Amino acid sequence: MLTQSQSLLGLSAFLSYFASSIGLLALFLLIYILITPYREIALIRAGNTAAAASLSGAILGFVLPLSSAIAHSVGLLDMLIWGLVALVVQLLGYGAARLLLPDLDRAIPAGEVATGVLLGALSLAIGILNAACMTY
Repeated sequence: MLTQSQSLLGLSAFLSYFASSIGLLALFLLIYILITPYREIALIRAGNTAAAASLSGAILGFVLPLSSAIAHSVGLLDMLIWGLVALVVQLLGYGAARLLLPDLDRAIPAGEVATGVLLGALSLAIGILNAACMTY
């Protein structure tokens, strides 16, 4: 029978991975918000659904491969390396989306929901592929 103390043996590893993943998520969000030509948080606070859809997709698109890196890593450093790989791939995906949607700079701030949803879906699709490729 598993005792409570045995059950909590993995708590320090959990806390290390969780804190590291929150740090990577914060880093991703900081970089993403800095490279976009519009201010997502201000737009979202103003009720801009397009900005909310695109940023939500970007967050989910990053967290999916990050969770794969956590699940498949052999240690914390390995997870951090693959988390950074996921971060770079997602940012490159945003760059590709900018090529596909050249009017993005205007469409998101203007609240064009279709553009926001498409950008969010592209981010999510790249994240799913990114995560699937991390099954090493």
